[in-house]
Amino acid sequence: MKEFWKNIKLTWKYTKDQKTTLIKYIIVTILNIIVALLIPILSAQLILKLTNNQLYQLIFIGLIIYLVENIYNIISYLSTRYYQIIRRESYTRIQKDLGSNILNLEVETLDKNSSGVFIQRLTRDTEELSIIFNEIIYKLDNLITNISIFLAIFIINKIVFIYLIFMILVLYLIEKRKLKKINVKDKEFREKNERTTGFIGELVRGVRDIKMLNSEDSFMNALKANIKDTNKTRHELQSIYRVYFYISSNIKDLMYCMLLILFILLIKSNKLSGANALIIYNFSERVLSVLYSISSIQKRIKSFNLSCKRIYEVIDSDKFKKENFGTTHLPHINGDFEFKNVHFSYGKEKVLKGINFKVNANETVAFVGKSGAGKTTIFNLLCKMYEPQKGTITIDGKNIKKLDKDTIRGNITIISQNPYIFNMTIRENLNLVKENLTENEMIEACKLACLHDYIMTLPDKYDTAIGEGGVNLSGGQKQRLAIARAFVQKTEIILFDEATSALDNETQAQIQKAIENMKKDYTILIIAHRLSTIINADRILYIEDGIVKSEGTHKELLKNCESYKKLYKSELKNRK
Repeated sequence: MKEFWKNIKLTWKYTKDQKTTLIKYIIVTILNIIVALLIPILSAQLILKLTNNQLYQLIFIGLIIYLVENIYNIISYLSTRYYQIIRRESYTRIQKDLGSNILNLEVETLDKNSSGVFIQRLTRDTEELSIIFNEIIYKLDNLITNISIFLAIFIINKIVFIYLIFMILVLYLIEKRKLKKINVKDKEFREKNERTTGFIGELVRGVRDIKMLNSEDSFMNALKANIKDTNKTRHELQSIYRVYFYISSNIKDLMYCMLLILFILLIKSNKLSGANALIIYNFSERVLSVLYSISSIQKRIKSFNLSCKRIYEVIDSDKFKKENFGTTHLPHINGDFEFKNVHFSYGKEKVLKGINFKVNANETVAFVGKSGAGKTTIFNLLCKMYEPQKGTITIDGKNIKKLDKDTIRGNITIISQNPYIFNMTIRENLNLVKENLTENEMIEACKLACLHDYIMTLPDKYDTAIGEGGVNLSGGQKQRLAIARAFVQKTEIILFDEATSALDNETQAQIQKAIENMKKDYTILIIAHRLSTIINADRILYIEDGIVKSEGTHKELLKNCESYKKLYKSELKNRK
């Protein structure tokens, strides 16, 4: 319970803005309890009048019950309405907060965990938090109502009351044991369900590659294994419910038989009338529901605590590390930066081993080297996607550790080799980087990226939906759309990470022309597999074994860097 109240305080922040609605909800809930208390009392009177053949009074009691039931229905309607408003708003706030925190996680943390870990927490666990207040109030409503019936039985006959207490204790011990087992198995099920959800997400996103690799059977076997393992745990969880339902049902039926025997003995000894025995028997099921209300509250609290733990692991714990930015904001940057003795490793694999270089504002610099040399890592470190293990990176002479997110990400655009295109229209994909984007700006950016003419052939032009991951676009068209996004963003530093690798020679030449037009106005960094695309760069850095092996213009490197010369000759040979 201590953990529960702590979690309630944490969750309250998502509901406190709905104070007026919450007050209304509490008022109608109290009225609901009062009216609910009247119904069993009136029902008992109805049985008494019926057994005593008091027909006129029976009609009168029946009309009162009808009136009270109508009032109860109206109050229940209002209660449901207020609850739905509270739940809608709190659910929205919880999901927005969790979604925001997921976006702030370190890239390394996201790399280590499947998407299913976050999807399940963003859907199922947030729902658990949003319904807790209503569930607890609803269960307490039932509990209070049924306790009042319990007290009425105490007044009618204390022996039956003691017997019912005994029944509740026996069934409670069974429920307690059941809840303990369920809690352990539910935690295991959620973890396995996360893995399966993540795998299904990977399968859907990579379905084209799976087909091209002819790996449908392998993936289906892996999917079957995941689903089988998850469903096995789900079945074990359901089995706990099934077994304990069978046990408690049998014990409850036995105790009801014993209750009937107790009634016979009490009636024979004139300690209980037949009418009162009928009333007690009629409401005994509701008396036993006191146990199930308590059990249900306990179950809900355990589930709520588990969901809170899983959500706050993302929001506020060291398990999922957040990106850490400084507080210094630069309203404008010139665009020069420097790497000073920077080291970086992916696990045990050392990628950068004390790299040093400087790029001046409005300079176009290309990075060349074999695959795995660390070129893309340089871009990721500059964008603060990863943190260097050692060394310093500066922008305009300021250590990027001290700069805020807007200064870094708001002034750098990266166009990757495999850009992610969102399942939206072309217009919406461009609006993501600039919400107040004008029609002319959008068209101009797409013209620069050599994409406008293709867009105009589409049925809905710029309002054409392009599918998840840009599935309806070719590789070259996706890269051109990503380039158009960069032109829209107009940041001071633009990074091209193999951004023209999927383009044909003619389109690449057009993009190269567009990049040439940007020179001298932006700091441009290019990673290129085709050396022919970067021969006009102001400088070329040849990266090898995690350091800058050589640097200079294209002509200078042909003279001074044997490795660069070999790469260039190899490319010329392949072109022939």
